[in-house]
Amino acid sequence: MIEHLLKTAVRDIVDFPKPGIIFKDITPILKDPSLCDAILDAFMIRLQDLSIDVVAGIESRGFLFGLMLANKLGVPFVPIRKQGKLPAQTIQQSYALEYGYATMEIHADAFEPGSRVLIHDDLLATGGTVAAASELVKKLKGTIAGYCFIISLDFLNGKEQLLPYSEQLISLIGY
Repeated sequence: MIEHLLKTAVRDIVDFPKPGIIFKDITPILKDPSLCDAILDAFMIRLQDLSIDVVAGIESRGFLFGLMLANKLGVPFVPIRKQGKLPAQTIQQSYALEYGYATMEIHADAFEPGSRVLIHDDLLATGGTVAAASELVKKLKGTIAGYCFIISLDFLNGKEQLLPYSEQLISLIGY
């Protein structure tokens, strides 16, 4: 049921952000409060057997459902942001992009060592950004409890990059 609703709501934007890319746009989902509730319910059902102390959301679309999910789970939400966006002391992790590198940060006091962290983003593509977020969690001596995504682009094999960190990977729809 949720898969059909999501596939109907997600909009394809051709040649964005560059030619040859078909961008999966989740903004139509955000116009539908009932669908947003259904997404949270679907995540909660799939996460019920995991022990989670913290939800970490990846900038920026990972903040949208990440915060709501953390609230529903009754645990703190931690943002993982692009370099230079967090105000307090941070730790950094650089990672490769198609052309060049990027750096992500998390606050150095984001969670206690030993915390079980669920990493959330709206979409899993190649896995590079999420793997970098996983390295940040490891640097803070956290454990990856699992991952959750609304969408996974399965043909890009991003899951393969994440399996060394956790085999608990939830995606509501795949392409």
